[in-house]
Amino acid sequence: MSLVINHNLMAMNAARNLGESYGRLSVSTRRLSSGLRVGTAADDAAGLAIRELMRADIATMKQGMRNANDAISLIQTADGALQVIDEKLIRLKELAEQAATGTYTSDQRVLIDSEFQAMMSEITRIANATDFNGVKLLDGTLSADPSRGPLSASHDGSGALSTGPLKIHFGTGNDSAEDYYFINIGSATASSLGFWDPNTGANFRINTQSLAQHMLTIINTAIISKDTIRGQLGALQNRLQNTITNLSIQAENLQAAESRISDVDVATEMTEFVRNQILTQGAVAMLAQANSLPRLAMQLIGGG
Repeated sequence: MSLVINHNLMAMNAARNLGESYGRLSVSTRRLSSGLRVGTAADDAAGLAIRELMRADIATMKQGMRNANDAISLIQTADGALQVIDEKLIRLKELAEQAATGTYTSDQRVLIDSEFQAMMSEITRIANATDFNGVKLLDGTLSADPSRGPLSASHDGSGALSTGPLKIHFGTGNDSAEDYYFINIGSATASSLGFWDPNTGANFRINTQSLAQHMLTIINTAIISKDTIRGQLGALQNRLQNTITNLSIQAENLQAAESRISDVDVATEMTEFVRNQILTQGAVAMLAQANSLPRLAMQLIGGG
């Protein structure tokens, strides 16, 4: 190679190598400091796209678990109120049994009936007052119309209030077979449980012995209706708990897959960092030497 002054090719070559090794060193530093192998689209365009979809699904699954937990809280609220109604129904049957015997006078049965009516009114009040986050639970708001199928008038989110079976959404899509199902809670008011007398247009009474005897069968039917609602709620709660477990496992496995794409292998990247650090230091030293080489021409000029 000729000894020239205008173009220091060795310095240019050393500078190019320095720029390349320094750039790789910068990438290694960014990856080690952030913990991410894919920090920009330039690192891995396809990997970045896959990672972002995975991150979206992971966040959605975690929110789905929160949705399912909220639904469990709603069910527990309804079940707690039904447990209180259960105690009222037991007391109603006790009062009907008391009024059904012949050892009481009509006046005494009127007194028994006054408590009976109060218990029925309390059942209706509890059913109408039980709500979760403003959603009525036991007044029939969340019940389906049996004549039009189990999911008739389901609340699809288009209205301001939840009416019909309540949709619980927990999946990442909108597939009815995979991503949501409905909670259908029947009405638990006194009239819905069968205490309404269509002949009188009011609740049944037990102010006579025959009416009290008749009420024993009606109360049994009411207890069965109430237990049916509680049984359905218990099954739904178990189903939701299984759903949460499944979502948790899915989110964990998806997080592991996302980590394999996105996270940096510290051991491998540290090896690359040390390599690039040595190359950078060597390039800096060689660039300094290359910059000093044209001074040899001055020795020749001075010698001439």
